[in-house]
Amino acid sequence: MENTLLVGDFLFVTKAVYGAEVPLVHSHLPAIREPRRGDIVVFRSILDGSTIVKRLVGLSGDTLAMRAGHLFRNGLALAEPYVLHVDNSRSETPSERARMRAWQIPHLAPGQDAAAYWPDVQDWGPIVLPSDSVFVMGDNRDNSLDSRYWGPLPRLNIQGQPLLIYFSYDPDSWRVLPFLTAIRWSRLLARPH
Repeated sequence: MENTLLVGDFLFVTKAVYGAEVPLVHSHLPAIREPRRGDIVVFRSILDGSTIVKRLVGLSGDTLAMRAGHLFRNGLALAEPYVLHVDNSRSETPSERARMRAWQIPHLAPGQDAAAYWPDVQDWGPIVLPSDSVFVMGDNRDNSLDSRYWGPLPRLNIQGQPLLIYFSYDPDSWRVLPFLTAIRWSRLLARPH
């Protein structure tokens, strides 16, 4: 999520907005609103259950594709001023591309030739998102383990939305500079967007 969020940022997250989970009974409170395209969301990883922060770029029923590192939703190129591109020519290993292909084939948009389809991290789709799922991507597109790799995220995995950065420090400066100079004062109480 760099530069939107940085290593060393501590977030205050509201879980009520999307319907907080009630401990022990595994049910959810009513949501204030449903997730929207462009929201930064905190969710439980489908790979290992860890807590992750990414940007929601697609909802159930959306058709998504990426061409030369540019994201398209429902046929339209998205203006994403928050996205950081370092290397649009980046490509994945054949084994990683095979894993991407395996989850994408069942979701290919009608009319696509599945036999000839061979996605890569910067060029894939179009895919249609299944019901009760979303697609999330990091803002640092060239260095982000996101839905491109593991597929649609179930809606129930979304835990909340970051409201503000309540503390931030530079972990690299922490080792060499005194405590107060490692704090990123300009980021305190900033709202991620």
